Amino acid sequence: MATIIDGKNLAKNIRAELKVEAEKLKERGFIPHLAVIMVGDNDASKVYVRNKSRACEEIGIEFKEYLLPSTTSEQELLDLIDKLNNDKNVNGILLQSPIPKPLNIQKAFNKISPEKDVDGFNPQNVGNLCIGQDGFIPCTPLGIVTMLEKYNIKIDGQKVAIIGRSNIVGKPMALCMLSKNATVTICHSRTRELKKEVKDADIVISAVGKRNTVTADMIKDGVVIIDVGMNRNDEGKLCGDVDFENVSKKASFITPVPGGVGPMTIAMLMSNVIKACKNQNK
Repeated sequence: MATIIDGKNLAKNIRAELKVEAEKLKERGFIPHLAVIMVGDNDASKVYVRNKSRACEEIGIEFKEYLLPSTTSEQELLDLIDKLNNDKNVNGILLQSPIPKPLNIQKAFNKISPEKDVDGFNPQNVGNLCIGQDGFIPCTPLGIVTMLEKYNIKIDGQKVAIIGRSNIVGKPMALCMLSKNATVTICHSRTRELKKEVKDADIVISAVGKRNTVTADMIKDGVVIIDVGMNRNDEGKLCGDVDFENVSKKASFITPVPGGVGPMTIAMLMSNVIKACKNQNK
């Protein structure tokens, strides 16, 4: 039976450490500040933003939310980002996704100053990750690497299968694993033999948002399973991409949903805000 990777408890410990760092910054006259932009009225986004607000309050990060109507024009969104870029009191800017069509979210990410891009989606930070230079790493991949390291799970030399190729998780996750000397396979909707690609992996990371993407017959004994999915089962309960009940019998380590990757994502966002505050104030 697999060891459960307790992301909730790990995140709690990380937030406690960040609270100490925030207090030290305040003693020097610097108050970390996160600005969150939400466009439209997405219920899931409201929950995510509320969780981020609570984490900021716990740590001592100033939090300000900018709620824009779904009718907001692209220029209005870009103007707000410009305003926040130029506000010296704001250390981090986060644009909550998704945003309503026809707004171009990548254009908005491009507009966020790389120094304040605590989500790590500006092309400069993406490029820094690609060539191994310091910058902001997207929070979910950073949280996953942190979880693996905290549980002393070997990455160097391991075969890693990543299911999903999004700009938010899949692609930066692959770069993070490569930076740790793993051999990486990226699988996606056009992968012809998913089971064959996953079967030989030492670490499997699923981030597609589809129930039972990973089943017990697809994996080898002793595999490490990281479940990034967030779905609902037939009873309406939260579940991930992985058939947890059966896969956990073969895996060595596995993340639960909820309580696995999600809390770590928020903890890494908080960490990036603290880092931004330090960087901007030397």
